[in-house]
Amino acid sequence: MIKVENLYFAYPKSKEDVLKGLNFEVSEGEIFGLLGPSGAGKSTLQKILLGLLKGYRGSAKVMESEVSTIKTSYYDKIGVGFEFPNLYEQLTVLENMQTFSKLYTKPVNIESLLRDIGLYEHRAKKVSQISKGMKMRLNFCRALIGTPEILFLDEPTSGLDPNNIEVIRKLVLKQKALGKTIILTTHNMSFAEQICDRVGFVVEGEIKKIGTPGALKSEYGENKIGVKIGDVEQEFNLKGIAENQLFLKAIAQSDLTQIYTKQPSLEKIFTIVTGRVLV
Repeated sequence: MIKVENLYFAYPKSKEDVLKGLNFEVSEGEIFGLLGPSGAGKSTLQKILLGLLKGYRGSAKVMESEVSTIKTSYYDKIGVGFEFPNLYEQLTVLENMQTFSKLYTKPVNIESLLRDIGLYEHRAKKVSQISKGMKMRLNFCRALIGTPEILFLDEPTSGLDPNNIEVIRKLVLKQKALGKTIILTTHNMSFAEQICDRVGFVVEGEIKKIGTPGALKSEYGENKIGVKIGDVEQEFNLKGIAENQLFLKAIAQSDLTQIYTKQPSLEKIFTIVTGRVLV
């Protein structure tokens, strides 16, 4: 669905490349996360894939077409959720959706979409009167209005509370279940870990590592098992665990409360791989 090969890009009058030889592919129906700190090049890459930035070197293909040659029909096939919702504050929720729907040849049923996203009962409110969480949901709604094949989501959980993050998580996974391909840029490693099929760590214009969250955890995790008995935690090497008498004795305890693998978080793995922290 998306194929990027040896991609370089420098802004006009800049002596340095912002993107430095990126290579990756995204399959149809996959959620692919681009994870990295501010200034890593994620937004620049997204703008290239959206056809907003020209003059790159290398190749960036979406749906088998080089994005430097795309026509306006391309925008009927994609949906974009920007980090900062670009909405008409003095129009109602419904009026915003009606306005955006006119940009597409085959818009979805607006009222049905608002019901799915939990905004139907707020449809008559002006956007200036609704909460940030509702605005982010409306922003997501806007990305879906043209029945896109590919969704580009930029920091969809930015500034949201846990309840609204959970709403967005379910909405994204529902789109995946419908067969949509989703490109996600985010600082929220926990969110990425929950929904992404694969992630790429982006730092200083380079992709340092690509893999599934599970594979990355296995690669960088400790080969140990943790056991919690009451308030006391013990660790055991995974090798030879079946014959380890201390482990067998521990898990036979009546006050055993937890057995877990010693795996780092995705954020910790990012730091191990890149030497950077997300800010």
